[in-house]
Amino acid sequence: MGVRPEPRILDSRVARAAAMLHRLLTTGLWTLTACSPTVAAGLALGGDVSNLPLLAVAALPVGPGVAAALSCLHAHRPDLADLHPSADYLRAWRALASVSLRLWAPFLALLTVLAINLTHLDVAGVPGWWAVPLTLIAVAACLWAAVALTLTALSPDAPASVVARRAAYQLMCRPGLSLVTAVLLIVAAGLTLAWSEAALLIASPVLLLALLRSVSFLGETA
Repeated sequence: MGVRPEPRILDSRVARAAAMLHRLLTTGLWTLTACSPTVAAGLALGGDVSNLPLLAVAALPVGPGVAAALSCLHAHRPDLADLHPSADYLRAWRALASVSLRLWAPFLALLTVLAINLTHLDVAGVPGWWAVPLTLIAVAACLWAAVALTLTALSPDAPASVVARRAAYQLMCRPGLSLVTAVLLIVAAGLTLAWSEAALLIASPVLLLALLRSVSFLGETA
């Protein structure tokens, strides 16, 4: 017969798991709150191509909200007395809002231009194969934005220009990180297409935690 774990060890493991679950749920609720203007605008404007610039503006709160969520998850400690995820999230949002917007706003602008071009190839009179490089640029931009926001959470004192260059370096020089980030983005897109943005927001804490761990272990954050 195997040796049974001591009750204290089991209690400690359960308590730590409960603390992590508490942080995940709280982070998810705050992320949902931060992104609620974007969700509301998306429902109101619909998916018409002419609304893409307005949708991009409405998506501005997503960057700081996601950066704060990543920072909140990064702040989790094994100390069971440290159960203040709401305070961690709000503190991170205030600290990271400016730098994350400097990264997120140009990304949204680029994505909007690419989306408009992809949906108006016939109007522009360019060959259809142009859709391939434009799509690849959009995918690369999404990978960069995900890594850049994560690095912002991991290095809150770094300037936006430094974070931008570091994110590009990580993606070019660390293929494992690029692959894992791409898989997470595919899962996120699949959740959105199969269900809705609400499903993505519900699953966002787990996906963001996986992204955080991937950048921490597969990238160089120093």
